[in-house]
Order: sequence, then C-alpha cells, then structure tokens
Amino acid sequence: MDLTSQIYISLEVIIGVAAIFGNALVLVAVMKYPRLRTVTNFFIASLAIADLLVGIIVAPLAALSYLGLPRDYMGCVLTNSVLVMLTQISIFSLVGVAVERFIAIRNPFFYQTHMTTRVATIIIFVTWVVAILIGLVPVFGWNLGPMDDNVCAFVKVIDMRYMVYFNFFGFVLSPLIIMFLIYSYIFYIVRQQMTKIFALEVMGNSENKKVKSKFMREVKAAKSLAVVIGIFAVCWLPLHILNSITLICDDPSCAYHYTILLAAILLSHVNSAINPFLYAIGNSQFQIAFKRMFCGKNAVMSNDDDFTFATKSKPNQRKSSDSVTSKHDAAVTYDQNGRDNAGFDASDESMAGSTSENNSANENAKNGEIFYIR
Repeated sequence: MDLTSQIYISLEVIIGVAAIFGNALVLVAVMKYPRLRTVTNFFIASLAIADLLVGIIVAPLAALSYLGLPRDYMGCVLTNSVLVMLTQISIFSLVGVAVERFIAIRNPFFYQTHMTTRVATIIIFVTWVVAILIGLVPVFGWNLGPMDDNVCAFVKVIDMRYMVYFNFFGFVLSPLIIMFLIYSYIFYIVRQQMTKIFALEVMGNSENKKVKSKFMREVKAAKSLAVVIGIFAVCWLPLHILNSITLICDDPSCAYHYTILLAAILLSHVNSAINPFLYAIGNSQFQIAFKRMFCGKNAVMSNDDDFTFATKSKPNQRKSSDSVTSKHDAAVTYDQNGRDNAGFDASDESMAGSTSENNSANENAKNGEIFYIR
C-alpha cells in the first residue's frame, strides 16, 4: 500500500470516528432527556442519524472502493450507490432543518398549530425514502456496466451523467440554493428587527434595552446560520465540481491529479463530522444536557430530573405567561415541551423571561415583529 493510500484510509477512519462520536452524543442526549424531544430537535436527530451512518458505513465503504473492493460488478455498484445514498440523506436532512426553521419564522401561527412531532416524523420518513431512491438509481440500471478488470472503482461503475445532471444539479445544488434563500430570509428578518430596535433605543426606554439585549442573542444565533450554509458549500461543491469537469471537459488541460479527487471526497465526508457541532453542540439546550451527561446532575442548577434549563421559570410565571398569550399573540411563545415556535434554540435565558418581558414580546408579535428566531 503506497503512502497516498495509507493517508487516505487513515483520514477516512478519523473522520468516521469523529462523525460517530459527535452524532451519537446528540442522539443519546435526545433519547435521555425528554425536554430535548422538540420538533426542531427531531430534525436535528434525523440529521445526526444520517451523519452517524456516514461515519459507520460510508467511510469504510469508501476505503474499500479505493482499494478496488468488492470485485464483483453488482457488489461494486451497490457499495458506491450506498455512498451516494447516505450522503444524500445527510443533505436532505440539512434541508429539513432549514425548511422547519423557515416555516417557524415565516408563519409562526401555522407552525404552532400544525407542526407537531408526528408531522415532523412523517416529513423525515418521506425525505429518507426519497434520498434512498435517489442514491440507489445506479443499482436500478443507470450505471456503466461491468468492470473490465474486476477492480472496483467509483468512476468505473457510476455514470458521471447521473452524478452531474441528476444528483448534483437536481439534489445537491438545488438544496444549496434552497438553504441560501431560507437563510437569506432569516437575515432579512434580523435586519428589519435591528432597525426597529435601534429606533426604540434612541428613546432611552429601559424595557426596550432589555428587548435589544435579548434580540442580540438571536442575532448571534442567526449569524451562525451563515456558517452552516458556508460549510455545506465548502464541503460539497469541490467534489461535484470535479465530477462536472470530468464529464464536460475532455481536453487534457482539464485533467487533475487523483489526490485532488481524494481530498474532495474526504471533504464531503467531513461535513457529517462537523454537523453535530453546528446544529446541536452549539445549542444551549444540548450544552446543558451534555454537562449533565458527563458531569452529573449537579453540573447545572436544576430541580428537574428529566432535564430542564439552567434557569427555570417559576410555575406561576409560566401560567401567567400562558394566560396572556392568545392565538393572535402566538408569534413568540413556547409549547408544553419547551419548544419555541420559531423553531430555533429555546435557550435557558429565553425560557426564564419575566411576565413583563413576555407581554412586551407579545405586543411586538401583534405588530408583526418576531424577535425570537433561534
């Protein structure tokens, strides 16, 4: 085995282990703590399962394919189709998280009424089935046929027309555009609210300053979404650009070294190891859950054995808040599971707001303002 092979396989193993550890941690937290079983976290858990499978299955299969295994034709096609299938599930799961947040922000009343965990489960199931069918298209017949030398390789059995025209343009580039539009809308909302808050701050109202302080945390969360789409593009575009060059350009000047392709493959797998850090480990709910998992119950200030937030609203405050929140005030509120209807991060600080702050937020909701988008 040459040095390039050793480095490539070693990196696949490292990426696989990192993906398994990070995503398994997310799934254990969701299963262990009922408070984490919200609609948003259902989509995050779906993403974690997809990325966990990438770590468990894709990395080893990619290494086998690189070594020319398996030798039989259909085994080679199936192996490489599974690679596409699982990475496609991961991509669709990313889109699912983005769409769920878009619905929460664009139509919070509809979200709170209709977006239940049951609906989320159905949506997740459908996206998985579609992703599996897309990934297994080569097994159904769209492939290059038997290998001449019985040495398995992705480019020897997978048709680049399928990878570029069908997979890349249809189910990688399109999700990237959808995510870009969704997160652009989120930033648009942020800019609108920042303008209004700065206008209120000029008036010197102390209550407005509290609203601004709370909203600045939401701005920070919104900025993190730019990192999500940026990393998605950085991880996935290089591989598909190389595939496009292979298909479209026959000129020798378009040729690239095989190590560049290996680096692009590794980069696409890295996305599955990074996702849990972007979507869960940076989330205040998960942070507290992880502290309790590794450091015990005394790691956070809480009296709730099922896991609650570091700062918990008193029962009478929650009831008071609920009583002043009507259907028309639902743009900024929480359901019984601690889920904010904006579908992002119902942090400990947001959950611990006083009744007066909730009333203020509800007044803003009446005026069409959505301050909580985490």
